[in-house]
Amino acid sequence: MITSMLSKTFALALGVFSLCPAIALAQTWPGKPIRLIVPFPPGGATDFVGRIVGQSLTERLGQPVAIDNRAGADGIVGLDLLKKSPPDGYTIATVSAGPLAVNPHLYTKLPYDTLRDFTAIANMVSVPLLLVSHPSLPVRNVKELIALSRARPGAIVYSSPGVGNSSHLASELFNSMAKVKMVHVPYKGMAPAVISLLSGEGQLLFSSIPPILPHVRSGKAVALGIGSAQRVASLPEVPTIAEAGLPGYEAYSWTGMVGPANMPRDVVQRLNREIVETLKLKNISDQLSSAGTVPTPSSPEEFAAYLKSEIKKWGEVVKMAGIKPE
Repeated sequence: MITSMLSKTFALALGVFSLCPAIALAQTWPGKPIRLIVPFPPGGATDFVGRIVGQSLTERLGQPVAIDNRAGADGIVGLDLLKKSPPDGYTIATVSAGPLAVNPHLYTKLPYDTLRDFTAIANMVSVPLLLVSHPSLPVRNVKELIALSRARPGAIVYSSPGVGNSSHLASELFNSMAKVKMVHVPYKGMAPAVISLLSGEGQLLFSSIPPILPHVRSGKAVALGIGSAQRVASLPEVPTIAEAGLPGYEAYSWTGMVGPANMPRDVVQRLNREIVETLKLKNISDQLSSAGTVPTPSSPEEFAAYLKSEIKKWGEVVKMAGIKPE
């Protein structure tokens, strides 16, 4: 009996001591700079939102939050790095629908599992996709685009930031719903896809609003329609694609924050609280809204549930578009 009691006491003590590092971390975090991985090149919506939120976190946490752009393979390079990082709260990532919700349906040997290998911290913004054209394309609205595409099947080229991301899938959804056939030319990131559109090499592009908005306002790109359910504050004159000629159409992405699996709960809650409070600030909210993103702060639990639903939804779109896993 005494031996049994001693064993239980020893086991309990081991359990308590094993928790000490996590407890100590939660109490002292952050005690050094934080790395914020962006798995895309600079210039896209994910990078844009990451930099705004990262700057605010620097001020609120009292430690530098350094942006680390790790582009490559549709976000896989950056997320593989995140997966392998210590789950101590000092390496986190700003991510979008493509790497987390679409890639599981595109790659048979993906080096991470979205739901198993990452900790959901917060959803941050919804990112409506804007359909834009080069001024040389003789269309100025969605109905004219559909008519021209049907008259010239395979003649219109659209750019995207890569195979299987939200821009590509939005285009394929448009192809399917409008019963047209436009040719896909993928690039390595949104910035080169935008350059392709501006040069006329690509005639169409579904882009997040931040990287394309200055070019729409300068007249170098023509806004045909927005993929969200409602018009956006930054471009109130641009109709939704659904109201402009393709009823029922809706396409948008999102940007959220994740960390490696098994992050300390207290650290996750602290990060979530600071992110949510940041998104509520009027100057931040106005800055994000004016660039065409919509703040959508969430709890870690809400974001985790949303990730599950997004994986299911995008899987259905990939199947519909006939994109085969690599």
